[in-house]
Amino acid sequence: MASVTRRRDRDLQERSTEAETKLVSAVERLLNAGESFTEISVQRIIEEAGVSRATFYAYFQGKPDILRRLAQKIRDASLALAEQWDPGAGEDGADRYTAFFQDVLALHRAHHPVLSAVREVATYDAAVRDFYTADLEGFDEAVLATLLEQQRAGATPSDLDAVAASRVIVWGGAQAMAHHINVDDGSGDAALARELGHIWWYGAYRRPGTTIDQPSSEDMK
Repeated sequence: MASVTRRRDRDLQERSTEAETKLVSAVERLLNAGESFTEISVQRIIEEAGVSRATFYAYFQGKPDILRRLAQKIRDASLALAEQWDPGAGEDGADRYTAFFQDVLALHRAHHPVLSAVREVATYDAAVRDFYTADLEGFDEAVLATLLEQQRAGATPSDLDAVAASRVIVWGGAQAMAHHINVDDGSGDAALARELGHIWWYGAYRRPGTTIDQPSSEDMK
């Protein structure tokens, strides 16, 4: 009897996972087809997914929940790339960051419709906005930690304001990539990745230290 119960529970779980996947995939297909997220109705989603309205609301409170689920998949993939960050791995950091940004751009370009929808909905939906900002804040914290670590190691100049620098390169970089994908057909991805990689490395991690000349005794007269 116990084995029958376990099998029944497993079958129910598999059907639940299948229905949820159908709904998420349906929204992704509609976005990739060029439909605006704000104009996609729940009815349109359940028709595309081939499930009932009751099934939809069994898994999601509304459309933004599905959008967050889609964005979570992209976030997980981005974090997997970010885990490869290691500023102390060698002095070829500009090349390594260039390769990193090439991967990030490819990921964002592949999921551009979803990311565009997230940015759009974040302007009026607090939950999506919190998700979006938390995502960037997480990257900001990660970059800040590596900058501070490199300062302690003496590899990054101590006069760098690590907090301000991490904000500029993360938040500014995100906006730059989003705009680039909007206006570029992909032919400029390598150039943008190179510039981002070199700006991160030479503009922050390996920025030349600066000194302030002290006035001489003659100048004081």
